[in-house]
Amino acid sequence: MTVSPVVPAPSGGLPSSGSASGGRVGGGLLDPRQLFRSLPDAARKLNPVTLWRNPVMLIVEIGAVFTTVLAVADPSGFAWAITVWLWLTVIFANLAEAVAEGRGKAQAATLRQAKRDTVATRLTGWSPGAAPNAYRDEAVAATELRHGDVVVVEAGQIIPGDGDVVEGIASVDESAITGESAPVIRESGGDRSAVTGGTRVLSDRIVVRITQQPGQSFIDRMIALVEGANRQKTPNEIALNILLAALTIIFLMAVVTLQPLAIFSKAFQAAAPDTAAINADGVTGIVLVSLLVCLIPTTIGALLSAIGIAGMDRLVQRNVLAMSGRAVEAAGDVNTLLLDKTGTITLGNRQAAEFVPVDGVTADEVADAAQLSSLADETPEGRSVVVLAKNAYGLREREPGLMPHATFVPFTAQTRMSGIDLTPEATVDGGANGPTRRVRKGAASAVMKWVRDNGGHPTEQVGDIVDGISGGGGTPLVVAEHVDGSPARTLGVIHLKDVVKSGMRERFDEMRRMGIRTVMITGDNPRTAKAIADEAGVDDFLAEATPEDKLALIKREQEGGRLVAMTGDGTNDAPALAQADVGVAMNTGTTAAKEAGNMVDLDSDPTKLIEIVEIGKQLLITRGALTTFSIANDIAKYFAIIPAMFAGIYPSLDALNIMRLSSPESAILSAVVFNAIIIVVLIPLALRGVRYRPSSASKLLTRNLWVYGLGGIVAPFIGIKIIDLIISLISGIS
Repeated sequence: MTVSPVVPAPSGGLPSSGSASGGRVGGGLLDPRQLFRSLPDAARKLNPVTLWRNPVMLIVEIGAVFTTVLAVADPSGFAWAITVWLWLTVIFANLAEAVAEGRGKAQAATLRQAKRDTVATRLTGWSPGAAPNAYRDEAVAATELRHGDVVVVEAGQIIPGDGDVVEGIASVDESAITGESAPVIRESGGDRSAVTGGTRVLSDRIVVRITQQPGQSFIDRMIALVEGANRQKTPNEIALNILLAALTIIFLMAVVTLQPLAIFSKAFQAAAPDTAAINADGVTGIVLVSLLVCLIPTTIGALLSAIGIAGMDRLVQRNVLAMSGRAVEAAGDVNTLLLDKTGTITLGNRQAAEFVPVDGVTADEVADAAQLSSLADETPEGRSVVVLAKNAYGLREREPGLMPHATFVPFTAQTRMSGIDLTPEATVDGGANGPTRRVRKGAASAVMKWVRDNGGHPTEQVGDIVDGISGGGGTPLVVAEHVDGSPARTLGVIHLKDVVKSGMRERFDEMRRMGIRTVMITGDNPRTAKAIADEAGVDDFLAEATPEDKLALIKREQEGGRLVAMTGDGTNDAPALAQADVGVAMNTGTTAAKEAGNMVDLDSDPTKLIEIVEIGKQLLITRGALTTFSIANDIAKYFAIIPAMFAGIYPSLDALNIMRLSSPESAILSAVVFNAIIIVVLIPLALRGVRYRPSSASKLLTRNLWVYGLGGIVAPFIGIKIIDLIISLISGIS
């Protein structure tokens, strides 16, 4: 399974490949043209100053220099063929890293379109609520802005730097960052106040306080990270580098000790008499270098850096910016996932699901009263009541402007109710047609108090309905009416419920198979939280959660030796994001949240945390799979080079030549050629990543050994034999 190649977003924003189908993590396809475009960068990386960070390939380059000197001193076709392929081995290794970086540079090019010379209007002496004549404005270059400066941005202007909105509200086009064409709302206060430099204000006017340091804007950091310029090696990668260096030293010592035996055997000259004129030490040196290069873990040494860069690249393709490679790697080792209920597990807003009447009232009457009392309720819950009445009971939505005898009562947090007062239509003689009817809908306690205040007495049945809905995890809203001359009465209850996103239970089942514990975080009461947790399929929940509760939960998990990941967008989430091993901040969130986390989701989709964990696991699996393949692939080379070197003096060693290679010369050259070519063949896999399916660690290890361990043993036998046949054919023709 693959996803589409990385291409610049139509709006000029960050390239995006979308999500892998079926919840599986894949990667972008490798454009073959990228190999040729990256060749100059690969050649530049031959500089030892650059290559010293990769000890395995540095040894190969030293060996290539050594064989070059020997080939110049004693030219032969064999010597030059080995030399050329050793240099190609180093170039191919550099090519893997260059291609990975090249993909990042292509993404950075689109980001640079959002970074341009912008003129800012800086406000000097501005303070909240200050009169226009209390401060002055001046036009300055965006590059001159400093932390704490205040700027005003009008409709159509570019926001000159990262900051927080301190006054006003505006619609902002962030397509330069996210690639999404839909504008977003940014306003002062709350958790949607952060703005990013390079984005455009579409409407209204906002005042922004700059929070970035010079040269450290969000886009600057994004460009540096996707280009790989600031990519630091992760602890796992450093440990693997140390292992590879140790193996290289061991093989180097082993090969050096073979030199006296190799010179004594003169096996190469015995098997190839036509090379007798060649200096024996020169031939032996070339053969020993070939043996060393084939036995050290060149394959994983060549691809290790590319795997790390590609892991961050796969996150960027999904509009997630990882502040470090360590964060990506930690995501692969996560044991506990903390997920906010609203917007992550549920759709975000409760929706009306049912109208429950009391005795003596029909459901149609409740629906009519609920719709009337919700016309002035602009909350998502209020709108869902109107929609349910229309769809389930055929009630057309009334237009407030067409109801001249109605007085609307908007919903407020103080009253926790909304409603409508319907006054009678006036008659010709100035009288009235009937009494005034007042309808209210809202929180159970608030509406029941309103009923009592207007002479009514809520029945026990209403309390039972309310308790039943609450016990099932829903939210009850009571509907009541009061007609002049009669006591107020309750009509029924609206059942609001959190709608769990489709497919969430399956995703959590996958997490469980991966050995990851999921915890839902919510401000709901424990009864409601439990009902939603059971429906969604999470392992545990934290109800009535405060910022302190989140932080304490993370610390408890970490004290047990587990790695924790969470998402957040508000300033109150910052401490928990900073404490978590993987803290994913929403791009729509506050500056404090984005600075506290080690990842930023540019799409502000909390459910993406699940995919981030899968990408992290894919990175670790890819690294392990290719390491297994690299080490296993050395086995065939023993059966190629050892018989070629020593069968002349120890004929019994010819039994090891199970591939029946045509000659020692061809055997050694075939092994060296395969060793170089396999790097290029594996570049797409290193960049795309090994396909990941949720499974237990033991199953993943078994699959890894069968596919990449056994494959690493078999593939070289086949590849080396094919190359040997080609070399023999060419030699026969020539």
